[in-house]
Amino acid sequence: MTKLKPLLFVLFIALVFTSCKEPVPMDLAKENLIPKPVKLEATGSSFEWNKHTQIHIQTGNEEAKKIANHLVELIAPATGFQPKIKELKTPLGSRGISLMLDDKFEKLGKEGYNLTIDPRKISLQAYKAEGLYRGIQTIRQLLPAKIESKKKQEGPWLIASGNIEDYPQYGYRGAMLDVVRHFFDVDEVKQYIDYLAAYKMNVLHLHLTDDQGWRLEIKSWPKLTEIGGKTEVGGGEGGFYTQEQYKEIVQYAADRFITIVPEIDMPGHTNAALASYAELNADGKARKAYTGTRVGFSTLATNKEITYKFIDDVIRELAALTPGEYIHIGGDESHATKKKDYIKFIERVQKIVLAHNKKVMGWADIAAAELDKSAVAQFWQTKPKNALKAVEQDVKILMSPATRAYMDMQYDSISPLGLHWAGYLEVDKAYNWTLEGNVEGIDKEDIIGIEAPLWAETIETMDDIEYLTFPRLLGYAELGWSPDQNNSWDEYKVRLGKQKTRFEFQEINYYQSKLVPWAEEKQAEMKE
Repeated sequence: MTKLKPLLFVLFIALVFTSCKEPVPMDLAKENLIPKPVKLEATGSSFEWNKHTQIHIQTGNEEAKKIANHLVELIAPATGFQPKIKELKTPLGSRGISLMLDDKFEKLGKEGYNLTIDPRKISLQAYKAEGLYRGIQTIRQLLPAKIESKKKQEGPWLIASGNIEDYPQYGYRGAMLDVVRHFFDVDEVKQYIDYLAAYKMNVLHLHLTDDQGWRLEIKSWPKLTEIGGKTEVGGGEGGFYTQEQYKEIVQYAADRFITIVPEIDMPGHTNAALASYAELNADGKARKAYTGTRVGFSTLATNKEITYKFIDDVIRELAALTPGEYIHIGGDESHATKKKDYIKFIERVQKIVLAHNKKVMGWADIAAAELDKSAVAQFWQTKPKNALKAVEQDVKILMSPATRAYMDMQYDSISPLGLHWAGYLEVDKAYNWTLEGNVEGIDKEDIIGIEAPLWAETIETMDDIEYLTFPRLLGYAELGWSPDQNNSWDEYKVRLGKQKTRFEFQEINYYQSKLVPWAEEKQAEMKE
C-alpha cells in the first residue's frame, strides 16, 4: 500500500490541475469564416487541439480516412502534432475529433456538413465525403491563423464552440487559369488548386490552348506540343503538360473534390495549332508562331474534313484523361470565321463531344448555334445577348461577367498587373453583386454557378497570380456558397480584413485594397 501512495498523489495533483484548466471563452459568431456559413450558433466556449487529440472515423471507411489524413497534413507543420487516426464502430461521443458519414444529412446535399464543437470534442458529420472535406476547411479556418505556417508555431490551438450547418447555394463554384499566354507548371497549378480548396471552391477550368501556345500533349498529333508548345506571350519558352502530368493534376484536384474542366478553344484562338499543322489552315500553309496579345485573327478551316478528324482525335484523347462531365470548346472571338461557318462548326463539334460521352461547355458565343440542352454557356461579355440566346434554348448559364468576375482586370488605374478593357475591378465591386441579379432575363434557375477567370497576358509568376487572385477569389467563393440574404459588403470586408494574418503566414502576395480594414488576428490565451 505504501508504494501506491506516491502514485495516487501524482494522479490527484494531475486531476486537480486538469480540472483547473477551464476552457477559454470564445465567440464562434465572431470568427471570420469565408464563405459565411448558412447557419451558425455560438455556445461561448472552446475546444483545445493538443498533442493528445485523436481523430476518429468509422471502421472501414476509406473515404473518411483519406480526409482525416488530409486534415493531419494541414495541421502538422504548424502544430508539430501527428494525430492518431483511430477507427471506431461509432466515432460520435468520443473525446477528440470525429469524422462521420451519415445518410440523415442527405438534406444538406453532397457538399453540406454539420459541425458541432464543445470543450471535449468536435463532431463533423456529412452525407458524402465532399461534405467532410468542406467541413475540414471550416475547422482549418477556426484554428488560429498561424495554422497556415509551414514552420512550427507555439499554441494554444483553440477552436470556438458551437454548431454550424452549412451547404452551398450553387453546385458549380470555380475559377479559370489561363496557362497559355504564360505557362505555369504542375506545381504552380497544384498551388492554385490548394487556394481554391481552402475556400470550398470545386472547379478549376484550365484554358489549355490559344493563339500563343498549345499546352497538352496529344499523342496522335505530336507537333501540337513540339511546335505549338514552345511559345508564349513575349517570346518566352512556353511549355506543356504530358498526359501523365495532366492526369497528375486531375488526380490532385480530385483528392480535394475539385473537378478539372479542360478547354480547347476553337475555331478561333487557334494559331498555335495552325502553326503546328499546315493542313488545318484553309490555304494549307502553316502560320507563324504568335507571341502577342491580339485576338480574333485566327480560325481553323471549318470546311475541311481534316479539321474534324483533328478535333475528334483531340477530344477522344482529352475525354479519356478527364473524368469530369464537361469539355470546354471555347468558341469566343471567332471574328475570322464567317457566321454561317461558325454555326455549322459549333454544331458539328458539339456532336463530337457528345459522342465521347462528355457535355459541351463554351463561352456564350456558342449560343449562335443550336445547342444540346446538356450544354452550358459561359456568360462573359459586357452585353448579354448571347447568354440570353442560350436561355431561350433551355441551356444553363455559368456566370463569369467580365465587369465583375474577371480576375485579370486591374484593381485601379495604377495596378501594376492586369488589363482594364472591362473596367477596373476593386474588391468591393467584385463582391457586391448577385449571380441572378446581374442580367435581366437570366434567373436563378437558369444558372449553374460562378466562375472567376484569370487570363495570363500580364502574369508570369506565382506572385503575379496571387496578386490578382487575392483577395477577390474569397468573394467569388462566398457568392457561390453563401445565401444572398446573408451577404453584405460592410460585414464581409471586416471578415476579409481579418484574413491578413492568414495570408501572411502563407506568404501570399495579396493586394492590400484601401477599401478593406486589414487587421492582425488576435490570439486567444489559455487560462489556468
